[in-house]
Amino acid sequence: MKHKSQDQNSSRRQFLKTSGSLAIGGVLASTLSVPRGVFAAGTDTLKIGLIGCGGRGTGAASEALTADKNAVLTAVADVFKERCEAATNSLKGNAALKDRVKVTQDTMFVGLDGYKRLIDSGVDVVLLAAPPGFRPQHLRAAVLAGKHIFCEKPMATDAPGVRSVLESVEIARTKNISLVAGFCWRYEFGRREFFKRVHDGAIGEIRAVYATYLTGPVKPMPPANQRPAGMSDVEWQLRNWYNFTWLSGDGLVEQACHSIDKIAWAMNGRLPLRAVANGGRQIPNNEGNIYDHIDVFYEYEDGVRAFMAQRQIAGCYSDNSDYLLGSSGTGTIKGWNEPVIKGATTWRYSGQKNNMYQTEHDELFASIRSGKPINDGIWMAHSTLMAIMGRMAAYTGQEITWDQAMNSQDKLVPDELTWDMKLPITPMAMPGRTKFV
Repeated sequence: MKHKSQDQNSSRRQFLKTSGSLAIGGVLASTLSVPRGVFAAGTDTLKIGLIGCGGRGTGAASEALTADKNAVLTAVADVFKERCEAATNSLKGNAALKDRVKVTQDTMFVGLDGYKRLIDSGVDVVLLAAPPGFRPQHLRAAVLAGKHIFCEKPMATDAPGVRSVLESVEIARTKNISLVAGFCWRYEFGRREFFKRVHDGAIGEIRAVYATYLTGPVKPMPPANQRPAGMSDVEWQLRNWYNFTWLSGDGLVEQACHSIDKIAWAMNGRLPLRAVANGGRQIPNNEGNIYDHIDVFYEYEDGVRAFMAQRQIAGCYSDNSDYLLGSSGTGTIKGWNEPVIKGATTWRYSGQKNNMYQTEHDELFASIRSGKPINDGIWMAHSTLMAIMGRMAAYTGQEITWDQAMNSQDKLVPDELTWDMKLPITPMAMPGRTKFV
């Protein structure tokens, strides 16, 4: 049954789609290469470039090479040379992949501008896995150069970044570029079947969603006295990127965005009207400025609510689950277990299991070979903004509407970043004192 507010939400989504394209006319006129329609599977070699050589980036490169037997990794880029070398050596250590790792010292691009040199090196596919504060500029550069893209989550750390991403998404669409998001649960077969059934009415109309991301800390911030003498502000923050909002977005944005994306998935694209949140820092974070717990309360039209509980503190109860309450049943995804629906008919997923990380790349490369591009852009940007919206509400202590979040002028990422610039650390937010911008 069509929900009576779907027409309104469709209008809102269309506005956001079109508003993201307001600035792209002149950009499109000056773009360079456009991907060929089809890359033949047996004869055309796809050249892959990896931007961001940490563990997730190295994993993405492995999955990309596994997805397409006629693909080669020709270039890597990172701000730190040792990470370029570590990723390359790790991939070359994989017996199944080593012959297709063609990276040389000349195609290890190091520095803040390394991503530009990698994109200009002749690659066909770019994997974006640097800290998410850089994602909007890396995505824009890859799209303008006509590269197919795997884009890790989240897609930005502030609203100006999300707006940039929406513009890039529209450019990618006009250029027939495949753009696959790193929201990996969207590519897990059991979750796909679960949400399909939910959208088909298996639990009636959604009344509430409760999602949890209760885990331990990810990358604790070292004390200031461990900072090597002479290390610049920029290098210190990049080496500890998870602990700074401009680079990670906060644990809610960088990690729990997976759970927020599943809320968005459950709501089938409907946008929240507003959010309020509680949060703070329980464990001292030295110089870092991210919270270690946030609870967000999203309100939708017709009184539907969604609740997001995020905590990253050691020694606490852990849960990473999704609970859906419908008008005629419930849906539960408990951790990594098979999804369950209890309604008119009880159902538990019993179909094929898959590696969702691998499936992301399998489907990306299949779309490139077939000339039928995937574009995850709109929903990946909306899920990112939902997370940022929750952080805004927690950091300010205010109710934040969707439109306020989308139009926020709070720009966290510096426009011109140089290695030796002064970059003072923004004090940790204080609800009731920190202002919404």
